[in-house]
Amino acid sequence: MKILWITNMPLAPICEELGWPIPAVGGWMYATLKNLKEHLEGEICVCSIYNGSKLIAKKIDNVQYYLLPLKGCSATKYNKHLESYWEKIHMDFNPDVVHIHGSEYPHGLAYVRSVGSKGVIVSIQGLISVYSRYYTHGLDMKTAKKCISPRDIVKRGGILRSKAEFQRRGFLERELISSVSHVIGRTEWDKSHTWAINPNAKYHYCGETLRDVFYNKKWDYETCTPNSIFVSQASYPIKGLHILLEAMPFVLREYPDAKINVAGNDPTSLPWWRITQYGAYLKRQIAELKLSSNIEFLGMLSESEMCDAYLNSNLFVSSSTIENSPNSLGEAQLLSMPHLSSFVGGVPEIVNYSSDVLYRFDEPEMLAHKICKVFSLKDSFQAQEFDEGRYDAHRNTGLLVSIYNDVSSQR
Repeated sequence: MKILWITNMPLAPICEELGWPIPAVGGWMYATLKNLKEHLEGEICVCSIYNGSKLIAKKIDNVQYYLLPLKGCSATKYNKHLESYWEKIHMDFNPDVVHIHGSEYPHGLAYVRSVGSKGVIVSIQGLISVYSRYYTHGLDMKTAKKCISPRDIVKRGGILRSKAEFQRRGFLERELISSVSHVIGRTEWDKSHTWAINPNAKYHYCGETLRDVFYNKKWDYETCTPNSIFVSQASYPIKGLHILLEAMPFVLREYPDAKINVAGNDPTSLPWWRITQYGAYLKRQIAELKLSSNIEFLGMLSESEMCDAYLNSNLFVSSSTIENSPNSLGEAQLLSMPHLSSFVGGVPEIVNYSSDVLYRFDEPEMLAHKICKVFSLKDSFQAQEFDEGRYDAHRNTGLLVSIYNDVSSQR
């Protein structure tokens, strides 16, 4: 069987081959690929987009890689010139199954428009058409208007324009899902929404295989920094850092040494002419709430550095206004560390609807109370039970191969 993957970013092997930095995100896809190579009888081709001007083809460890050029083009807009590249790749590789990882970007749709949807399956990561509804939730838009920066004016950016961009991309996402006969998901939330878009598509369940390092480590209170919170990303409003910041004054009242550690670059530290509206909003919020000494941005982290950041923290928090099933929460579960999450999207079933873990996303007071409860437990914390099979690499690989066989048989 020949399997062609379409991903939103180049995977680690091709990046290493070309001397590029390894992406800080998407490591779970490479973990899935490694397991798939061991269980699939056939050939694998992985295609991604990149900021270049020519098609790159490399074979690495018996996997064929293609990088499709997007120099001078936006990855979030439909690029018709990709269609000719997809036709060439389709003719060269002649796949039995085409697996599009994620529906958020339109280069997968370019494949379907140019080659057709026969043998194509789309796996749902998030659903940008749905996420757009929640883009500004929890934000004080009167305050946000005061935070518009010169960068936003020049580049026609800002929070509301970003929301509109999500809505525009959502139309392309809906077209992609409507065009295929097979969808892979992992929650009742994504199943419901894909059914609403395309009731005729066959829905296949498959859990996520997470990054290798998280299967081999366990959290220990004795080696963490007490009263510290880890947040895996906060680059845009959906991740809800602004809601966690609102909770912090209540936490600091009880635990004055409490601190938030955020993976990723600091959006508040850019000069006034480069800062984004959301970065300026966070900066204003941090100043008004007097939190400058209680928050640290850790910069871009490698897989092992990210794992260490979890283990060094007392608590993981996902404060998003919407999620499907965030891998960051799964990583915290695998590490058996304390975690809290907003009650949104597909998250409740990931944590077995535990009231100890969940809070309503727009209730910072409720979040603060739960944070303080976790801090008070200290080394008496008992890890929440969860469905470990959801992240079982062997099980998920078997499910994926079974799905590929099913899709191939219906071509």
